[in-house]
Amino acid sequence: MKAEVVIIMGSKSDLEFSSRIAKALESFGIRCVMRVASAHKTPEKVLEIVREYKEAVFITVAGRSNALSGFVDANTTSPVIACPPYSSKFSGMDVLSSLRMPSGVSPLVVLEPENAALAAAKILALKNEGLRKKVEEYQEKKRMEIEEADREVFH
Repeated sequence: MKAEVVIIMGSKSDLEFSSRIAKALESFGIRCVMRVASAHKTPEKVLEIVREYKEAVFITVAGRSNALSGFVDANTTSPVIACPPYSSKFSGMDVLSSLRMPSGVSPLVVLEPENAALAAAKILALKNEGLRKKVEEYQEKKRMEIEEADREVFH
């Protein structure tokens, strides 16, 4: 399947979180696929996926020690968005493994699933006028939600 976005999960336990990203991508009309591969346990499989979808935007979903995002980024020229699921274990400090990358490795880090999808949509919208309009409509909808909230609370 030709995909515009590939969501790579470090394990199947990330499926529920990743499904939220996929649903948000779907709302923009963006084709995506979800795959499971671990930089620690199945690095060759990760490389196969990166090669198979070399023209896609990648969203990586891995918690704990997030080697997946950096590993994918180091092996592609495509954009990589790290969207690590938040964990209350370690007081959420495991997110630091997504933030501190070595030189030459630059996955973007976006913590909310809907925002990771929005970031991917904006990247793809650079070369897709129809998608750019959908992003603009989404942003206008969000602005209108704030305006409505203000009307509800302002007396």
